[in-house]
Amino acid sequence: MKKLIVLAIALLSFSTYAQDVEKAKTLLNEVNAKVKGYKNISIDFKYVLKNTSENINQETRGDVVIEGEKYLLNILGVTRIFDGKTLYTVNPEDEEVTISKNNTEDENTITPSKMLSFYKEGYNYAMDIIQNVGGRKIQYVKLTPIDSNSEIKQVLLGIDAQTKHIYNLIEVGKNGTQTTLTVNSFKTNEPISKTLFTFDANKYKGYYINKLD
Repeated sequence: MKKLIVLAIALLSFSTYAQDVEKAKTLLNEVNAKVKGYKNISIDFKYVLKNTSENINQETRGDVVIEGEKYLLNILGVTRIFDGKTLYTVNPEDEEVTISKNNTEDENTITPSKMLSFYKEGYNYAMDIIQNVGGRKIQYVKLTPIDSNSEIKQVLLGIDAQTKHIYNLIEVGKNGTQTTLTVNSFKTNEPISKTLFTFDANKYKGYYINKLD
């Protein structure tokens, strides 16, 4: 009898887990479908980096415009322009432009263009807690890298249950570092310049050009 009870509990637990995974998968697919329906997305965000053991607590704001794989990202005084093939990193403080191929070999690297769909590959996921943020119902999905050697311990993705837009992303590293990206504004299908994702060398005369590839 005890063995039957244990077996029944195990089966029930597995069934509950399977339903939980399916709910998370359905929600993430809804988010992905919503994102793919937009021609472009403009996001203003807050970025927080914390590591208690290293006494690091850094907070900054940034913005990014995403169109397909292309993006224009401004953060920490640095501008990153990716035209779909080449990444240009402009650092006005050092008067330097670094040109390289976009390094996406690491499946766990979350770039701006992947921020809204990175979970499609390389992660296991399950439903997590629900929070009320200013009257908004934020449903969290917990993502765990499939690769056990990943430097990422887990990622929590907060999703607005009504709009199906991403509210925030919390990445926890195995070294104790936690980075949180919170969306302050989320605009879609904005009129943007045709040359927004084009690097214009004439704007950076006198800059040192560092070609890595």
